[in-house]
Amino acid sequence: MKMKKVWWIVVGVVVVIVGVVWLVIANREKEVPVTDISNPASASTEAKDTMWQVGDFAIKGNYADADLVKLADKSYRMYYSIEPEVPGNKLEMYSATSTDGVTWKQEAGTRKTMATFPDAVTLPDGRFRLYFQNAGVIKSAISADGLSWTDEAGTRIDATNDLSLAFDNVAAETVLPLSDGSYLMVYRGTINTAYSSETPNKNTQLLLWATSADGLSWTKKGIAVDSRNSTLEGLTDGPELFNLNGKIQLSFWSYLGVYWTTYEAGSFSTNYTNVYKGENVNPMAKFPPNPPGDPSYATFGNNLYMYYGAHQQGIKYATRSL
Repeated sequence: MKMKKVWWIVVGVVVVIVGVVWLVIANREKEVPVTDISNPASASTEAKDTMWQVGDFAIKGNYADADLVKLADKSYRMYYSIEPEVPGNKLEMYSATSTDGVTWKQEAGTRKTMATFPDAVTLPDGRFRLYFQNAGVIKSAISADGLSWTDEAGTRIDATNDLSLAFDNVAAETVLPLSDGSYLMVYRGTINTAYSSETPNKNTQLLLWATSADGLSWTKKGIAVDSRNSTLEGLTDGPELFNLNGKIQLSFWSYLGVYWTTYEAGSFSTNYTNVYKGENVNPMAKFPPNPPGDPSYATFGNNLYMYYGAHQQGIKYATRSL
């Protein structure tokens, strides 16, 4: 009798332990993976790709760096640039329009030359301002119709800084008008030194930010996202500011795909989420080739569209419910 009693006690203890382990695993599976760059060693890089439905190409060909602006009739105009690897190019910038996010009609002509990383905003008077990189700095142009552009005098952002960092260039700017009439900018600064001997990228890229009262004179504020950690491995590129459900989001890409973080009360969160790896990224590779690059966003109906560069193939899109 004593042996039987001991046996049943042992069985009961095992059942309790198994149940506790199962509950712990189940609860962990429900957690949303968030990466904390203040503690890169514990960072999760699991992408929530299941939220996104992969679409087709919005623009086919050697094009990249898509940017979108909403027009008065609720359609969108997409600006995009020829890839610099194309022989004989003049860094041409083109445009196309869409009413549904899927079908894009290219507009005749070239919007601009010698301009990369286009980023357009609508001004209070209905005109448009275009920010772009030229000769390693960020400049701007103005337009009444979003098609013909006139360069504005001066430089909006240059490579000088108070961070004791030697930037080879600044580029990939994104500008968001704020509710108080001011402007927020995030841009890339490139240091001409590899983060490590292992990384494919032979330079180091940080995201910086600045503010402006008029969109022309900017005050540099510091680092928005520091890539110098074992999660981002020195690569942050293609930043994009956008509003989502009442919050300002900052999107960017790195080796493992697209990340999001938030801006609030004058600062950027140090928590970010790997939201999209794309359809071609090998999750087992430390440095997968050709992750989705330079994401931009637009809302059509109840869906959020993300447009991103597929290297030397064109600009693709993916969608998710709002």
